[in-house]
Amino acid sequence: MNGNNPYAGAPGVTPAGEPDRDAVELSAAQERELRTAVAGIVSRTESYLPDSYVVGSELSVGSNGPQATVAVNPPAGHPVSAGFAPDVEDLETGLADTDTEEVAKGLAASAALQVMDAVGEITPTAK
Repeated sequence: MNGNNPYAGAPGVTPAGEPDRDAVELSAAQERELRTAVAGIVSRTESYLPDSYVVGSELSVGSNGPQATVAVNPPAGHPVSAGFAPDVEDLETGLADTDTEEVAKGLAASAALQVMDAVGEITPTAK
């Protein structure tokens, strides 16, 4: 019952229902760059996978800066996700395509591996 009390919790933690006062503020251009980068990760990940895989994303800005999560739900096996937390300064200068490409390739490979594991078609190559 203590968790339902709005006055419960550790001191210095943002209470439920209130905005994070320490959140990093992004300019409109920085937020647009972040959204564009994450949309690029989603579309690149989708391009590596068949249509039966579902790819989605979530953006947030907290006290640690901007954070994005891109997730893939394969047709069989467990969903996989990757966190992406660029520096605010990188949002001003533009994110490197190599960074977003690496995230997309890693997600696609992990999602494919989940399906192969669920179906049982993995042949170990080494121990």
